[in-house]
Amino acid sequence: MPKTLQGCKVAILATDGFEEAELEEPKRALSEVGAMVHVISKKPGQIQGFRHVERAGMTTVDATFDQVNPDDYDAVVLPGGVINSDAIRTVPEAQAFVRAVDSAHKPVAVICHGAWLPISAGIVNGHTMTSWPSLQDDLRNAGATWVDEEVVEDDNFITSRKPDDIPAFSRKLIDHLAQQGNRQR
Repeated sequence: MPKTLQGCKVAILATDGFEEAELEEPKRALSEVGAMVHVISKKPGQIQGFRHVERAGMTTVDATFDQVNPDDYDAVVLPGGVINSDAIRTVPEAQAFVRAVDSAHKPVAVICHGAWLPISAGIVNGHTMTSWPSLQDDLRNAGATWVDEEVVEDDNFITSRKPDDIPAFSRKLIDHLAQQGNRQR
């Protein structure tokens, strides 16, 4: 039987400068199995994506932080992109959102430079994680164990390194959410 995530709500937190593939591809994969996916940002309208250092497409913001409650979501996805990740890590509402999701023991799915937000939110200590290699010192200094693997699942954290890892990242998140849904039934 194919996996279905009907009734599952996933938040993707991003701002201008997100890595396009790291937002759009997990969003598409989650939507294809029935999840409702919302892009949440600090400003309404659209946010600018990038392909590495080149501008890419715009993505529509579904809601701003002041319009949502993290308790209404089953998981959070944090795409990378250096500009996005450096900016969103300083947004108190973004930090509070990921802390709330983590406290509820729901999936915190992070790719590439997206790890900066959970580092700043103070929730990586004790987790085994992967990321873009340049973040390994940041993760270790925050108390995480860093490994160089395609995808790492450690308790409620799911992490990957780069756009090439997105298929494995998306599969792991979908599997985790499907198992979580089966446990709740």
